[in-house]
Amino acid sequence: MQCLNRSVSLPIARWLLARHSSTKLFVGGLSYDTNETVLKDAFGKYGEIIEVKVICHRVHGESKGYGFVQFSSEAAASTALKEMDGQACFH
Repeated sequence: MQCLNRSVSLPIARWLLARHSSTKLFVGGLSYDTNETVLKDAFGKYGEIIEVKVICHRVHGESKGYGFVQFSSEAAASTALKEMDGQACFH
């Protein structure tokens, strides 16, 4: 499996990963107060989103600092990956 590592500025993410020919992006380095709504808003302008998931600690419910965004098409995921590279998602 080939992976792409992209850098994204804080506060929301430091890097993104996507498998080759995939609709699902891994978003790492999230601010611990980032929720699924914020993540969806940040990526939604690049295409239709099927699912957004911020991974949380199962006991405490706090964000672990990473999540996933799944798009309805590979083209949308690819565009988001390119456009979010080096960009902060919110201020």
